[in-house]
Amino acid sequence: MAIWGKGLRAKSIFALLLACVLAFIPATGIGWQLLSGIQEHFGRAYAENFTRLNRQQVLVPLTRELALAQRFANSVLTREWLATGNHQKLFVREAEGFAREFSSGSWFLVSADSLNYYYRAPKVPFGALPKYRLQPDKQADQWFFNLLSAPAPLSININHDQTLGVTRVWINVRVEQDGKPLGMAGTGLELTDFINDFIAVEKKGVVPMILDGEGRFQAHADTELISFGSAAGISSDGVTLFDMLDSAQDDETLSDLLGSARGAPDKVAMAWVELEGKRQLLAVSYIPELDWYLTTAMDMGLAQVIEPGLFNAALLGLVLILAILLLGLVYGVDRVVLTPLRRLQGSASAIANGSYEVSLPAPSSDEIGDLSRAFAVMAGKVRHHTEELEQKVQSRTEDLEKANQQMRLAHQQINDSIDYASLIQKAILPDRQLTRMLGEHHFVLWQPRDVVGGDFYLFQPGDQGSFLVGVVDCAGHGVAGALMTMLGRAALDHAIREHGIQSPADILQLADHTLRGMLQDTELPRGMATTMDAGLVYVDPSAGSLVFSGAKMSLYASDGDVVEECRGGRRSLLDRRPGQFENVTLPVQHDQVYYLTTDGYLDQAGGSKGFGLGNSRFRELLRSHAQLPLSEQAELLRQALDEYRGNHAQRDDITLLAFRMETHL
Repeated sequence: MAIWGKGLRAKSIFALLLACVLAFIPATGIGWQLLSGIQEHFGRAYAENFTRLNRQQVLVPLTRELALAQRFANSVLTREWLATGNHQKLFVREAEGFAREFSSGSWFLVSADSLNYYYRAPKVPFGALPKYRLQPDKQADQWFFNLLSAPAPLSININHDQTLGVTRVWINVRVEQDGKPLGMAGTGLELTDFINDFIAVEKKGVVPMILDGEGRFQAHADTELISFGSAAGISSDGVTLFDMLDSAQDDETLSDLLGSARGAPDKVAMAWVELEGKRQLLAVSYIPELDWYLTTAMDMGLAQVIEPGLFNAALLGLVLILAILLLGLVYGVDRVVLTPLRRLQGSASAIANGSYEVSLPAPSSDEIGDLSRAFAVMAGKVRHHTEELEQKVQSRTEDLEKANQQMRLAHQQINDSIDYASLIQKAILPDRQLTRMLGEHHFVLWQPRDVVGGDFYLFQPGDQGSFLVGVVDCAGHGVAGALMTMLGRAALDHAIREHGIQSPADILQLADHTLRGMLQDTELPRGMATTMDAGLVYVDPSAGSLVFSGAKMSLYASDGDVVEECRGGRRSLLDRRPGQFENVTLPVQHDQVYYLTTDGYLDQAGGSKGFGLGNSRFRELLRSHAQLPLSEQAELLRQALDEYRGNHAQRDDITLLAFRMETHL
């Protein structure tokens, strides 16, 4: 006992160890058992509920598509046209109605007699796309011959069509008449959309997937695992879920799960397996209508499945245990540490208040005595340093005030220069020319992120009412972006002088060449972007046409019912590899409004999750406002962007230019 009576440190350690041993051992055992049981119980419940819900989310939309595909395949006109080739106009009219009903806006039809493959793409009517003929000796076409002779008249096959260049979830329905197969009809869902809607989840540790009876993946967030064409018998390769299990016993467990789910489609079969080196819970539900097994793999180590109520109960238990532990610690520390320290409190408070002439407690032979002597030394040094510091602070304050005054002057000069640059940049924008030529039949939204920006627009009138209009988005913003606009404007003006305004593609090509010549001998900092996106439109009212060419910028057109997008070239001006720009000639529609926009509008962050506005929302805004007067459109589109942005900062410079061609122009 002599060792415990000598030093304060030894006494503190003894009290803390005693309290920890008394409270921590039972708390650890009880807490571990409680949390493990709760996690497994709620993990199984979550896996079952998640699988049932996902089953409905997959089944309901696919059932609708299946029903539509069967109606399309069993249509009298479909069978008549495949059998005889008659009534094509009636068939096409009915087929277009089905295209509008299919969620993908597309359908396909294959004749068993001619082996011709007809495909109706979204927004492309029947006959606009060339058909092609299936070949019996071609491996990629074996899906048709296999399904034509399959026992079931309906199948779902996930496959990549090499000829069409699309990967989809294909719904195939055999067309029959008097027991004779006439061909195959159906539709296809975009694989990416299908996975995003029904398979991809954001919850960690939860992986939904769709399997066939052999364990091959029909749908998975990792598309490289999907066995394309397996349902149609054209491929048996690919990784299966059995291959990802760690033992033969796990393979047998998975086989039992698939059998149990098939025998009881209204229930969810569950079991534990070792999957990719981790113990995971598998939940399987069978969908008879699709012959699919909807499977959920849950890693309890990553998934958060404990409900707040149970977690709070467990937390309350742990708090009670910790309270007991803390009471023991407080009692021990108070007895062996705090009581001696209180005798030093009065002197320490006086020193803290700036009174250094204090009498400290009488020194003792333990750590408290050492602390008292240290306080005495500290008081003398602090008094000396305080006096010295006050002198230095006074001197530094005077120096700092002078530096601040110089900084304010420099800052004012910089702001004045930027404001002047803004006036110059606005002066080169063709607002007066646009108003004089187009009047109320145009609007421009130009919102630099800073005082000056990297966006600008141009306008050049021609003969007989023709004109060239365009929008340019230079990389960067602020002063750097504004300087790039000067280079871009100079290069475009030079190209217009050389080629005229009739060929936007030639203008972009020469401007790209000119800009490269300007910068080829300039050493730019590494990582500094110099590219420019651009879109130019030449309008010739007398010819009733317009010519568009773009560098990573699209031309949008809308009459209030649909929104059409004419995409520009894939490369920007000053891209690392020079691009080839082409003209696209379109007829002028007087009931349409034409739009050019920089990516500042499309990429603006907003909404509840801070995502960019995106092309889909932008197209819907154009469609819903296209029939309004352009002055009202400008204000409504600005308000829509502000409402979507909310409290998010403006990311980039924003430019949106729109015009409408009236009959008198």
